[in-house]
Amino acid sequence: MQIQRHGTTRRYSDSVVHNGTVYLVEVPANPDGDIAEQTGNVLASVDRLLAQAGSARDRLLMVTIYLADMADYDAMNAVWDDWMPAGCAPTRACVQARLANPDWRLELVVTAAT
Repeated sequence: MQIQRHGTTRRYSDSVVHNGTVYLVEVPANPDGDIAEQTGNVLASVDRLLAQAGSARDRLLMVTIYLADMADYDAMNAVWDDWMPAGCAPTRACVQARLANPDWRLELVVTAAT
């Protein structure tokens, strides 16, 4: 099976596609934003990366959301709920974690079908 990598650097790829499945991780490009702004930024990037890989948000299979502070859970979910098409919710986990950049409020790990 062929593996397709998009946006590949020495350390990581923006996304990897194998056997009809897209794998990606996204962090905010706007670390100075609040949780709503960072969530919107990350979800817009997820849309772009999914499209690049031949997928879309209605094809999500599993999402793990890492929050720097669980106090951001409700505000993050408000943005998520507006973004997610009805009837297409993936399985999802949301956990608190210390993120690599202390200004990031969240990080997403996404698995989707092509």
